[in-house]
Amino acid sequence: MPAIQIYTSQLCGYCQRARRLLDRKGVEYEEIRVDIEPERWQEMVARSGRDTVPQLFVGERHVGGFEDMVDLDLDGELDPLLGLD
Repeated sequence: MPAIQIYTSQLCGYCQRARRLLDRKGVEYEEIRVDIEPERWQEMVARSGRDTVPQLFVGERHVGGFEDMVDLDLDGELDPLLGLD
């Protein structure tokens, strides 16, 4: 299973939804809280080219934000990307 990282902040509703989606999928992920570690914000922007949370990475692939995750899920592409059968 590829490494999964998600950049989030506590008060972000989309972040909560993204975490719930990953939890429902039963995958382990590293949550990087940019509100607790503000120096990680610049890292997220450099990696993703975006300045909003959440931002999801699977391996080195930038998946995007919550809506991008949902689109992939609806298209049946999220599970294979996450290493699920």
